[in-house]
This record gives sequence, structure tokens and C-alpha cells, in this order.
Amino acid sequence: MREIQQLIEQQGLLLVFLNVFLEQLGLPLPAFPLLIVVGAMSMQGLISLPAALALAIIACVLADSLWNLAGRRYGSNLLRTICKLSLSQDSCISSGLGIYASTGPKALLVSRFLPGAGALFTAMAGMHRTSWLRFWAFTGTGALIWASVGLAIGLVFHDAVGSILAELNQYGPIGFAILLAALALFLAYKYLKRQLLVRRTRDVPRITAEELNALSQQGLTPVIIDVRSKLPTLEQGIPGALRVSLSDPIDALVKELSQAPNGVVIYCTCPKEVSAALLAKKLHDHGISGSMALLGGLDAWQQYRLGEQEPSLNAEACS
Repeated sequence: MREIQQLIEQQGLLLVFLNVFLEQLGLPLPAFPLLIVVGAMSMQGLISLPAALALAIIACVLADSLWNLAGRRYGSNLLRTICKLSLSQDSCISSGLGIYASTGPKALLVSRFLPGAGALFTAMAGMHRTSWLRFWAFTGTGALIWASVGLAIGLVFHDAVGSILAELNQYGPIGFAILLAALALFLAYKYLKRQLLVRRTRDVPRITAEELNALSQQGLTPVIIDVRSKLPTLEQGIPGALRVSLSDPIDALVKELSQAPNGVVIYCTCPKEVSAALLAKKLHDHGISGSMALLGGLDAWQQYRLGEQEPSLNAEACS
């Protein structure tokens, strides 16, 4: 462990740049602890604080610019890819888009303090063609705030940080193993939480896009509910679908759907259509027994529609 501390003393600025850059690109390499350590070591004159701050900001802006370019090119497909890699896949897009919808590029000021939001928000800024000057102003300011907080914590608590480093040095590999074990436990907790969520919705009935279209051809089109974010610039959903948020009061929705003779089909864009299944389960618990989730979500519907020259789903019947 002493070797690691010496490495920080000798190559601290390079480590700050690389760690921050790789973390902002999306790798699971937390940079905030390193900023705290660097802040504490700057009190001893071992590392230049202004240089560390500048390099952290540059690394953030460079990584964010790459995500911005990707968002401009790949749009919503990139957002879904980001969320499939997230530890909180099923709330990733909905919560991220909800924040961005209400704040716009200002969300970049705090995105680094929200787990998994950095890449998501910068990609959305590109997707919505935010001007580069406006983007750089907000992402640069956000990087300044984030890096300053980390370094400042190290400055204020440099004695405590020094004591922790000393303890880790004393225990050598054991201390490093403890850090790795803590990270592994966190990842295991997030994974277990997700698996429990998937298990809760496993028994919710699913309907395929082909079956949904067949119901329409028979004049039995169900009410269709869209539980994606209400951000208006997202790709177009199924015509006539009701836009509903998982956070909306359930009583009013239950009252509205109580007279739906052909049942309810809910769709989203999250992995394993979990958000749709959660709402279907909630509606079922409130007496709407004909609630189903669209298998594969909006992606499955769009792929099916591409195979049909004239999709027969009656838009008016969905409203």
C-alpha cells in the first residue's frame, strides 16, 4: 500500500487526469476518492492543487464532449445502451430524462453527483443539439463544482485522510483487499436489488406486438399506456397511447381504466420491460385484472411495424 501512496505522490496529476477521464467515459473507476486524497496531500505540498483541479476539469469536459458527439449521432439508441450498462437499468432512462426535461442543460451542473447520470445527461445534450458553447459552459462549470468539492473535502479533512492512509499502509495488502471487498459488496447489493425487482414482475402477463396487432384486427384493441419519460423530443411511441408516469397517482388512473373492456397494455423502453410490468402489477393489485406488459417494449413494436407495410393498429381505438 505504501507503493500506491508513493505513486500518487510521484504521478498524482497524471492519475487524476486518467482516473477522472475514464470514470466519465463510464468505467467503474471512482475518481472522487482520489480527488479527496490529492486534496489532503496538497496540504503537505506534495501535489499542486490548482493543477489537479485544472486537469480534472479538462478530463471531464473531454469525456463529456465525446458523449455529446455520440448523442448527436445515435440519439435514443445510445440512451438505451447506456441504461443497459447501468446498475439501475430500469429507472435509468425515466429518472434521467425526467430531470433533464425539467432543467435542460442546467442538469449538467449536478450530473456528476448523481450515480450514472453523467454520461446520460451529456448524451441527451447532444441528442437535443444543445449548442457547443452552452454545453461547454454548463459541463465545465459542473466539472469545476464536482472536482472542487472532492479536493475541498481532502483539504478540510486532511488529518483524517492521512490517518486512513497510514492505517492502510500499516496493513498493506489487507487494507487494499478491504477496499476491494467494499466495492464488491456494493456491486453485489445493486445486482441483488435488480434481480429482486425482476422477480417481482416475472409473473406479470406479457403480450407480443403481433398479438397486440391481431387484437386490433379483431376490433378488440386494449387501452395502451406509455410509461416512458414524458420528454416530448423522444422517438415517437405507439399512436394513441396514454402517457403515464410510474410516479403518477394510481387512483385516478384506476378510475379511468375501470371501464376498459379490452384490457390494458403497457410499454416502456427498459430492459425486460420492468417499468411496464411494475405498472401492470400495480393496476392488477387495484382491480384492473386485464393489465399486461408489451413484451420487448417499444423496440419490439417498432421492429414488428417495420415488417408490416401498413400496421393495422387503430390509433383512435387506443384513446
